[in-house]
Amino acid sequence: MKHILAIDTSTAWCSVALSLGDAIPLFRHELVSAGASQLVLPWVEELLKEANLTLKDLAAIAVGIGPGAFTGVRLGVAVVQGLAVSCELPILPVTSLDAIASQTIHTTAFKKSQAKNFVIAIDARMDEIYWAKYETSQSTPSAIRIGDIHLSKPEEIDLSKAEFFAGNALKAYGDRLFANASPLLPSASLDPDMNITALGILDCARQLLNEGRHCDVRYLEPMYVRNKVALTTVERQEAYK
Repeated sequence: MKHILAIDTSTAWCSVALSLGDAIPLFRHELVSAGASQLVLPWVEELLKEANLTLKDLAAIAVGIGPGAFTGVRLGVAVVQGLAVSCELPILPVTSLDAIASQTIHTTAFKKSQAKNFVIAIDARMDEIYWAKYETSQSTPSAIRIGDIHLSKPEEIDLSKAEFFAGNALKAYGDRLFANASPLLPSASLDPDMNITALGILDCARQLLNEGRHCDVRYLEPMYVRNKVALTTVERQEAYK
């Protein structure tokens, strides 16, 4: 039985999960804003203790590498680096949008939609979104990303061929996302509440581990889609004119 520890601190949520073979994973997920640094390691210790495991019993550690909050992503990566080095464990890096896509395809709404092509989009702040296109395959119960993860204005998202749309960008930007979409997606094909959790990280990590796509701790890095993380005073003033 291969046990995987999954960690994500890329948002205002602290999220940790531990796989237990065919059993339901152990899971902690809480809105903490800036408090993840105080919770993530105690939660790891609690889950391992509850499962009667140690770090050395793990097959790998999975981590959300972003895109997301700059400090949060760095925290998750640093924590996993420390844990992996201590026991020489391989790392499974998972992008935020891939994890959300993996969770989305298991929801009731998505299954009812019978969608094959869908889009995940999350709020990137600074009046921008991170987004990517995905498709499902009948041969494997997984979400396959088509192309890169993009950073753009809400109006610039490409929703062509999309049959389902999930992610908190829907709440943040609403109709702006559909400025160039025709026809509009029905409300039943929209999921504004879908956010990243360690369970999504774990879903992707299982597939990565089976495919041998793990990463040495020396090469683990956050994913930065945006090169610039803050606006200047002048840029902020211009944005609010």
